[in-house]
Amino acid sequence: MKSIKPLREKKNTAVLLIHCPDKQGILATVTEFLNKNNGNIINLDQHVDRIEKIFYMRVEWELDDFAIPSEKIGEYFDTLIGSKLEMTWKIYFSEDVPRMAIFVSKMSHCLFDILGRYTAGEWDVEIPVIISNHETMRPVAERFGIEFEYVPVTSENKAEQEVKELELLKKHRIDFIVLARYMQILSKEFVSHYPNKIINIHHSFLPAFAGAKPYHAAHARGVKLIGATSHYVTHDLDAGPIIEQGVTQCSHVDTIKSLIRKGRDLEKIVLSNAVFNHLQRKVLVYNNRTVVFN
Repeated sequence: MKSIKPLREKKNTAVLLIHCPDKQGILATVTEFLNKNNGNIINLDQHVDRIEKIFYMRVEWELDDFAIPSEKIGEYFDTLIGSKLEMTWKIYFSEDVPRMAIFVSKMSHCLFDILGRYTAGEWDVEIPVIISNHETMRPVAERFGIEFEYVPVTSENKAEQEVKELELLKKHRIDFIVLARYMQILSKEFVSHYPNKIINIHHSFLPAFAGAKPYHAAHARGVKLIGATSHYVTHDLDAGPIIEQGVTQCSHVDTIKSLIRKGRDLEKIVLSNAVFNHLQRKVLVYNNRTVVFN
């Protein structure tokens, strides 16, 4: 099947993400650098952690009339500002469209939500491959014209299959991964190849309602709220930096079936919001925490 290509608005901007020790004048110094070089600032957000004394900033500007060539901006910025102010910084360009791989198992709700947003042109991203440990979602991938790779994983072949997955990711030049209810634990070795570039979704009952049937356990306890959490994956299971969370009300009238329905609706929304923020370069990770800019 021919791939369904999303329609996107073209733009020519750069985004700069910064964190550094807080001191007076950082905001003015950065904006002056951009203004002096004809950079029209279209978005700016900053935050100061007064306890840790860390300054965080995200700034986006138009490149059409910018005086410094794109390939030189980082060099100029680091020489004039970054090194002097002990900044950790990263620059992103809108013309560089990220390439995302989706890992999925048997559940389809998050996958369909992602593919719907992708084909609607909501996200500036390419999705060249879907990888799964089951064949269940192959028809979905074919429907959307996306390559599907079946990589079955067991405790005996996990290491060699992860090598195969990494080779597929390299082949497709993948920038980041979304686990759309992929029911396998990634090894520390695998995660090390994509630090803060693997986004996961899970129900917020962990660890209080850990196990294979969290909604059953929640129902038995008569919970009044259920939730979902999306985070970057680290070697510490389900303890990576949190990007997005959500909750929804429930009550004594809810059945296990209705809790599962509410939970899955929440999971796909929370995951999609996390992916969107990642794509917009609005997430800055520092010490296993995130600053998610407006």
